[in-house]
Amino acid sequence: MTSDTLSTLTSGVLRPPPLTLYVHLPWCVRKCPYCDFNSHRAAKTLPEEEYVAALLADAEKTLPSVWGRRPCALYFGGGTPSLFSPSAIFRLLSGLRALYNPLADAEITLEANPGAADAGKFAEFRAMGINRLSLGVQSFNDDALSRLGRIHDGAQSHAAAAAACDIFDNVNLDLMHALPEQTRSAALSDVNMAMGYRPTHLSLYELTLEAETVFYKSPPAGLPSPDEAAAISEAVIGVATGGGYARYEVSAYALKSHECRHNLNYWRFGDYLGIGAGAHAKISISGALYREQRIKHPADYMKRAMNGDAVSERRKVSGREAVFEFMLNALRLCDGFEISLLAERLGGGTSAAEKALTLAEEQGLIARSATTIRPTEKGMRYLNDLLLLFLPEKAEL
Repeated sequence: MTSDTLSTLTSGVLRPPPLTLYVHLPWCVRKCPYCDFNSHRAAKTLPEEEYVAALLADAEKTLPSVWGRRPCALYFGGGTPSLFSPSAIFRLLSGLRALYNPLADAEITLEANPGAADAGKFAEFRAMGINRLSLGVQSFNDDALSRLGRIHDGAQSHAAAAAACDIFDNVNLDLMHALPEQTRSAALSDVNMAMGYRPTHLSLYELTLEAETVFYKSPPAGLPSPDEAAAISEAVIGVATGGGYARYEVSAYALKSHECRHNLNYWRFGDYLGIGAGAHAKISISGALYREQRIKHPADYMKRAMNGDAVSERRKVSGREAVFEFMLNALRLCDGFEISLLAERLGGGTSAAEKALTLAEEQGLIARSATTIRPTEKGMRYLNDLLLLFLPEKAEL
């Protein structure tokens, strides 16, 4: 690949991609030992007024970079957003609507945990315009939840799932499997219980030991072997798809037309704004791609945001990085991507990654046609190996 090709790889984009907005609310009752997100243990009283003011100041400062573009989805993540009072979420949502004028049918998701919300809160969130709830159940089993360090028990998982699916038309339930001391039958029981509430979406994650977490530093006893974890995952996939949930991404399953729009926009390499402590953003401006990250610590973020200086890092993404980042996202999708999307998002074709694509195909990790590239079943199972092929130094972009 020539330097001239690299210089034009992220130019020539005729129109900006779809836009979504991510809002990070960083507090939890306590931090789970497997969590590597930017989350912080909440004090007795949350600084709701100050944090909402900081978020709206940050959002207003960011607005010129996407002027005239209307978000197709908003996502309130964390942390545990449901710790915030409905009145605080209402003020925040109202302010963001006034600034960004999201599409009339925009998907608006709020994350909640069974130990940090109840049916009354859910009803208030729904009344203000939150139209999708993502509930961090993780398991319905008391022992599993205890080993994961969750603050809720199985009864609370059931109560929250029932309330969420009764109040919201669009609900995601998060479940984890391949847990310490978890049997295959216990993992499948969790999935079947979740499907019994008939949520529109399931996120089914295999427990991984992420760097900088308590579990990474001190792995829990009773973790399944890699082969055992793979067998549990395959069984979970079978139960979910057999129950009518189409697997469309590595860990995501949905009833027809209920794929998560916000996450799909990530995986299709759309643009997204990120406001809040530690939030990330990807923005296309005049054919170039920019990455931003906000100040991570909540107190520092609030101070800096009110002074119009919440961004800790902003950089232009090179052509080499852009191809890798595109593949990092698009190859998570079971159906892969249309080759035309690469040109639409980056202004170039597949030639920039041809060596990596050829290696991936030879190893049985992807399947290619004249119009599409998708991961095979083997590629989905060994996704990290597949994506590593596209690292710039390996792919020789």
